[in-house]
Amino acid sequence: MKLKFKPAPPKLLKKTTLKRFLIKRTIYYVLPNVFFNFIIAYASFQELGYTHFFSGTQNLARLTLPMAIFLPVVLTIDIINRVIIASEQGAIEFTVDNQLNKKKLMTKLSIVHGVITGLLVLCVLMIAQFSLSKYYKLDATAMAVLVGILAGILSVIFVYLPVWRLRRWMWRSNEVVVTD
Repeated sequence: MKLKFKPAPPKLLKKTTLKRFLIKRTIYYVLPNVFFNFIIAYASFQELGYTHFFSGTQNLARLTLPMAIFLPVVLTIDIINRVIIASEQGAIEFTVDNQLNKKKLMTKLSIVHGVITGLLVLCVLMIAQFSLSKYYKLDATAMAVLVGILAGILSVIFVYLPVWRLRRWMWRSNEVVVTD
């Protein structure tokens, strides 16, 4: 005997524009990401008093690389899913094409965004590592602020970039008013 649970229907959304919807989602993503990534980095780096890019137990790469890979993946999947749900409910002025394979698009975009962002952050860290002396110590507080700012920037980018890619399969829904 198989137990099948039906997922709860999504909460009905208020009618809004896509621009306002994305601004609201951006605020919801940026504030917690900046705060929590700063706190986690600050708590980790304060243990040593200073940090390095790649060496030591609490290094900058240990915190930034997983964040740079997984934050775009999660945000891409979440924002595409939310925009599609809002469009299906008629809460935004756009409609998504029914022929679109939503799961394939979310999977492909999230993997591409995660890999590209991870590689970019790795390249920046390696360039910084090679340009500075190997004995150079990084200030823990400044690096924690940098991690928080990076999380905020990634949050903003990966709210708008997936929707920009999704716009290829979206069109304005025209409401037809019939008068007799």
